[in-house]
Order: sequence, then C-alpha cells, then structure tokens
Amino acid sequence: MIPYGRQTIEEDDIAAVVAVLRSDLLTQGPAVEEFEARLCEITGAQYAVAVSSGTAALHAALHAGGITASHTVATSPLSFAASANAARYLGAGVSLIDIEADTLNLDPTAVPEHAEALVAVHYAGLPVDLGRLNRRPRVIVEDAAHAIGAATPDGPVGNCARSDMCCFSFHPVKTVTTGEGGAVTTNSPDLADRLRRFRHHGISKNAGDPFWKYDIGDLGYNYRLTDLQAALGTSQLGKLERFIDARQAIAARYRVAFAGDERIDLPPDAPAGFRHAYHLFPIRVDDRDRVFDELRSRGIGVQVHYVPMYRFTDFGGDADGSGVTDYPETEAAFERLISLPMFPGLTPEDQDIVITTLLEVL
Repeated sequence: MIPYGRQTIEEDDIAAVVAVLRSDLLTQGPAVEEFEARLCEITGAQYAVAVSSGTAALHAALHAGGITASHTVATSPLSFAASANAARYLGAGVSLIDIEADTLNLDPTAVPEHAEALVAVHYAGLPVDLGRLNRRPRVIVEDAAHAIGAATPDGPVGNCARSDMCCFSFHPVKTVTTGEGGAVTTNSPDLADRLRRFRHHGISKNAGDPFWKYDIGDLGYNYRLTDLQAALGTSQLGKLERFIDARQAIAARYRVAFAGDERIDLPPDAPAGFRHAYHLFPIRVDDRDRVFDELRSRGIGVQVHYVPMYRFTDFGGDADGSGVTDYPETEAAFERLISLPMFPGLTPEDQDIVITTLLEVL
C-alpha cells in the first residue's frame, strides 16, 4: 500500500534521539529549549513554546488568549475536529465559517461579528490570506498544522505578522515530526509566559525563591514535550527545506500528469507572494466513494480530508449531511475530495503508479 502520508526518518534523526537516551534528562532538559530556538529561527517569531501535540498547541493558545465560556471562536468546518475542540475544551462556543471554493480555506471576509477569536486553518498547507479579513477578532490563532515551511507576503508562516499565535503539529504524517508533538509561536512575552505555565500544570516560580518552592496560579495541564521528541524535531527541522522542495516537486508532477483532464479538479496553487507547503494534495472527482474504494483496493492509500465538523454527532450533526444548508461550498468540496499520496519519500516510480491507477479508475 502506498500511503497518503508517511514520516521520513534518517540515521541522523535516530542518532539525535539516542544521544538524549544516553543523557541525564529525558524530559524537561535542554533539548526542548534547543528545539524552540530552532523554531524561532525558521519562523522568525520571537518565542516558541513546545507542547505534546498540535491539539495541545491549539488548546494552550486559546487559553493564553483569554478565551472562556463566554466567548465564541470561529474556524473552518473543513479541518480536523481539534481546530474547534480546542475552543470547546474551554467551554467556548464555536462558529463555523464556510470555505472558499477556490482556496478550500475558510472565507476570511466572513468572520462573524460576535467571534472573539479566529482559528485560521491553513488547509493542506496553503496559508489563509489574513490580509483579507473583514474584521480582526481580539485573538487570531493560525492553525498551521499543515503549513510549516509555507509563507505569505509577510514572511514565513509562524512569524505571527498578522496573528497573535501560530500553532504547529509534528505528527508523523506532517512535514517534520517529533512522533507526537506541537508548538505555539508568538511575539508576545506575556502570551509566551502563559503558554509555558499552561503546559506545565499552571506552575510558576519566582527568582530568588528556594529551589523547592513554586506556585500554581491557575489550572494547567501536563502538555510537555519530552527531550526525546524535541531532539528528533530539531534534527527534522534541519531538513525542512529539503522536505518542502520534495513536496513541491511531487505536486508539480501531479499537475503535469493531470493537466487538462476535466475529470480532476486540482488543488489551488499558491498565489503570488505565497508559498504552499503541500502537506496534502487534495483533488476533487465525481463519484468520489467509488474512486476512493477502487484506489484503496489497488494499493493506493488515499484518504479524505476531512469529514466536515458539522456532520459529527458530537457537534449535533448528521453523518450523511442531510439538511445542511449553511455550508454549501464545504459540502460541495467534501463530496468530491480525495487526498493523493504526498510525502518526501514518495518515489517517482510510486507516483507514476498512483497517477496511472487513478486515470484507469476514472
């Protein structure tokens, strides 16, 4: 089976983890600070706070932004549920914004007036154009789980040029991995401090106090990243440009292979001044379920990204989408979406198999 996504782990990555295993500190050690410093170098942000997952990053960011049960957070319905659940963990309401048909990102001109915060999901690795926002909520969080290595005219995604915080995921199918892991970047020292406390049980310490003394000022979580994971992440970040170049090349080969084929709607490419990270290569085809099943039966591990959140029972929805009228663009895209294999280790030979098999199935 050729998977839709897969980690690329090399000998230097393994060596970096082994070095930590042979050290004194497996967690709460220097490897985490090194990883955070490297993230700051790559993104241009002043602060980076590593956490245990991309979901933890979103939860921490909204907490640091002061989101509570009295607030509403807007986000895209075409994303993993964590983009909305982070708000729900805090008791906040969620307002879903329909996507744009051309970008597959949420429509930045439709942010509701009552939204205190926006979680802007950079779907598939294409950044949301935050310069087009119809209004600026008090808190803007970029969900860049797909978008490390992407860029806008303002610079690298993660520099928070038009947001308060930016969240990353380092799950194995992402461009770089720590196994499980995430991080939040920001340019605010106050937000960075709140993020650090939140990931460590709400604990704070004062300079000059005895070593053993600490305070818990508010509710926090154990969202720490281990030094083992951080060492892997630092090693992987050193390959980010190579990994992005490989994804760009794979996307270009798909585009050439399917150019002019009216049966396949290709994903949007990055507009001028933007850089697409190509975490996913989501095409749209008719008769999606048949095509999906036949591709899987022939060894092509395609996936669908994503089932829209409003269809989930936990969100008060209906799995078949019956009665959905508020999100016409999301529904139209979802019914036709298939993510093709996209990862740096995908060989030209295997990509040719994907291309040939898809054309045969169509």
